[in-house]
Amino acid sequence: MKKELGAANCLYPMPVTLVGALVDGKPNYITIAYVGIIDHGHVSLAMGKVHYTNDGIRENGTFSINLPSTSMVKEADYCGLVSGRKADKGALFETFFGVLETAPMIAGCPVNMECRLAQTIDMPRHDVFVGEVVASYCDEEVASENGVDFSKVDPILFAMYDKSYFRMGERFADAWSVGKALM
Repeated sequence: MKKELGAANCLYPMPVTLVGALVDGKPNYITIAYVGIIDHGHVSLAMGKVHYTNDGIRENGTFSINLPSTSMVKEADYCGLVSGRKADKGALFETFFGVLETAPMIAGCPVNMECRLAQTIDMPRHDVFVGEVVASYCDEEVASENGVDFSKVDPILFAMYDKSYFRMGERFADAWSVGKALM
């Protein structure tokens, strides 16, 4: 038996990210979980139109996506509670810049991506920023042969339905492989 949930979005939990942008020349970070993969080289961010960070993304045409670990949950939550108009959230972190030079990234996050704005989609309540991933960085401790070992990243996961943070579970099967048993 299934329970009717209405028009509920059940694609949770999602990774918590700290999106960075220069706003009026200063690094600013905002907590965003509505981040998606469009293809191997592009990502999307859905951000409420009222956010201060949106101005910086538009102004510079760049942004960063920083993946905090669970040890940064207080800082990540704070960056979602407080507006950059009222607090210097950049002061919370050691900031570094990569090849784009205008997409501030957080040194304390184990994974960072810098993106060039490719497109902005105007939704009723949100701006959807589509970014081309220009460069990605990770701490040596979380690097793997194929990129990033997410079990070592220990990313924060967010679920809107009960407003909670979760940890990632264990790796349990090989994609594009385990299903071959049914062929």
